[in-house]
Amino acid sequence: MNRTEFIIATAAVLFVAFCLGWFASWLVNRFTRVTKAEIGELDRMAQALHEAEETRDQAIIYLQQREAEMSNQLHQTEAELRAAMDGLREARHEAEELRTYIERHNVGV
Repeated sequence: MNRTEFIIATAAVLFVAFCLGWFASWLVNRFTRVTKAEIGELDRMAQALHEAEETRDQAIIYLQQREAEMSNQLHQTEAELRAAMDGLREARHEAEELRTYIERHNVGV
């Protein structure tokens, strides 16, 4: 193999390597390229996510308000129950006193 053949062989190998590199680069760009449709899809997904977060925030606020209302109603109901139980206790005590009074009065007659 003389010098000219060596230069031609080296040039051919370098040209083939260049072509393979260019082709590999083209393939990578082809498969990793983001299309306008994909960008539109990402925009729609971002908008849907934003709306979902707003809905979630509104639901959390509503649940907190509802929980406060229910807690307030529970406290009021418990207070009414205590008042009713105290009234019932007083009525039973008064009824017992009246029974005792009537029994004493009937025995004395």
